[in-house]
Amino acid sequence: MTPDLATPSRHTLPEDIFAILIGTVLVSLGIAFYAEVQLTTGSSAGLALLLQYATGIPFGVLFFCINLPFYALAFWRMGWPFALKTIVCVALVSYFSGQFPLWIGIDNINPLFAALVGGGLIGLGILSLFRHKASVGGINILALYLQENFGIRAGYFQLGVDAAILLAAFFILPLDRVIYSVLGALVLNLIVALNHKPGRYVGFS
Repeated sequence: MTPDLATPSRHTLPEDIFAILIGTVLVSLGIAFYAEVQLTTGSSAGLALLLQYATGIPFGVLFFCINLPFYALAFWRMGWPFALKTIVCVALVSYFSGQFPLWIGIDNINPLFAALVGGGLIGLGILSLFRHKASVGGINILALYLQENFGIRAGYFQLGVDAAILLAAFFILPLDRVIYSVLGALVLNLIVALNHKPGRYVGFS
């Protein structure tokens, strides 16, 4: 019997756990690529990277702290399951991003490769989390809320916010690193914009 692919199906708890692990690993690996060659991205991750370059404080500490105010929005507007999963995701990304340089050797990576592949990894990771009602905090929470309640595309909204963060990068990073960062941000947001929209994916958590 052919399954009805248009009928929404609920994700099981193991499926949610697996998606969260895969999503946070992909995001963390992309961030590790970026950090190695001093690139940045948008949302709270990009802000944390810029602050790391400027202050020397580890990305994981900055990323977790920056996201603290957004948990209130997550609980208030998105519900406690989403908020709880998001807190877990932020904690995992904060941890994994600091461990990847210890687990694999990425001390010789081309900046353009890091930008394009890193942006792709982060985008795919965010997409995985979005589809299981989770996020990596910050602007992702606001973007998902706006899409589900007002029909504003999450990827396009994030693209605008990311542009502002990338403008700030001109004051911290060399010009070539900013250009690479812009390319990575385009890849990341196109993945989310083209794949995360109403009716594209019918599973739910």
